Amino acid sequence: MKKSKRLFLPVLGIVMFLLLSACGNTDSEVEENNSNEEKTKLKVVTTFYPMYDFTKNIVKDNAEVSMLIPAGTEPHGFEPSAKIVAAIQEADVFIYNSEEMETWVPDTLEAIDTTKVTVINASEGIEFIEKTEIEGHEHAEEGHEHAEEGHEHAIDPHVWLDPVLAQAEVDNIQSGLAKADKENADIYKENASKYNQKLMKLDQEFKATFENAENRTFITQHAAFAYLAERYNLTQISISGLSPELEPSPAKLAELSKYAEKNNVRYIYFENNASSKIAETLAREANLELAVLNPIEGVTQKEQDAGVDYIQVMKNNLESLKKSIQ
Repeated sequence: MKKSKRLFLPVLGIVMFLLLSACGNTDSEVEENNSNEEKTKLKVVTTFYPMYDFTKNIVKDNAEVSMLIPAGTEPHGFEPSAKIVAAIQEADVFIYNSEEMETWVPDTLEAIDTTKVTVINASEGIEFIEKTEIEGHEHAEEGHEHAEEGHEHAIDPHVWLDPVLAQAEVDNIQSGLAKADKENADIYKENASKYNQKLMKLDQEFKATFENAENRTFITQHAAFAYLAERYNLTQISISGLSPELEPSPAKLAELSKYAEKNNVRYIYFENNASSKIAETLAREANLELAVLNPIEGVTQKEQDAGVDYIQVMKNNLESLKKSIQ
């Protein structure tokens, strides 16, 4: 018996060692597998906030999404650094609104190897509004080209401010992501559908609010709301052009002041991400009140941390427009 006991104890020790080693290997393998899963997560870079927010709502936790243009930064006139170009090259997917908004994109795509990056133009297939300026007046035309002397033309890129066109952008983003990440394609499709239902509800809120309004005109510092105005049969009159930093002539300011007085306009809208100096000048001269309309070109990190997103900002815009559209 003593001999058997002496033999049993070493054998038991060996068995325990092997079991512990196996457990240790299993834990290591699990950690390694988890690490590999994290590494294979789709890496997506977007240009500015609307593209970022739409994409996040589509991928949820199934991809890593980042925003190239810093939160709160005005994207008009933005030029990418070498670091940003490198970030695009290193990504699996690059998403932008349009070459009309991110004018630097064509040159950037020429500088990188696009065979290694899925490039998604979110506004693909959307018909843009062409904005024409004529001697201080302005009007928007869709699908028309003019070559008349004295006209200045620019394509309006602010399609995301129309909740219906925002749905088209979501569909374009979802389609591109599904091609880049076939494994999660069904998840992206389902998430995009759920998010578009929220955008449909937002569209209905705008329609219901403005359906019976008699005054359908609003004055804004930045000509960013032509698509929204067209969708809900409103008229946007802007102080500056498609960029909020463009300064109008004294003649145009005087004309707008007269228009506001004649048409009993009480508010002028400015954006909180740009200088309000021009809007303040017109407000003083025409005895108008100031209010905010947000083109959602830049949402600060503090706002994002507080839960502010595209839909919330659009609802805020709706409340603000109620002051004029009655």
